[in-house]
Amino acid sequence: MNKQCLECSKEVIGRIDKKFCNDYCRNAYNNKVNPDSKNLIRNINNRLRKNYRVLDSYKLTDGKTKTTRTRLLDKGFDFDYVTNLYTTKKGTTYYFLYDLGYLPLDNDFYMIVKRE
Repeated sequence: MNKQCLECSKEVIGRIDKKFCNDYCRNAYNNKVNPDSKNLIRNINNRLRKNYRVLDSYKLTDGKTKTTRTRLLDKGFDFDYVTNLYTTKKGTTYYFLYDLGYLPLDNDFYMIVKRE
């Protein structure tokens, strides 16, 4: 009983559960299956990843540090992309990218924090 590659229909040699003859066929097949949403999701994830790297580039003292809006923008930070918001009982809103977040302060300063 010979199995055929789901992408190119060549004979698949190897494990019993193997579906593709090589990585190229596996990638090509999966890109065809979900073409519409992949680019949107990929672009958003790339922006979130970039924002996270920018916040992570700051050395935190006691789990926080300060910087300016200009410095964040110079590093490529995009304020439109965050993963969640946290509002304190006092009404202060922190903007988070996974476990790293920032709090807008006066005069275009931002406090970067890490959630434990």
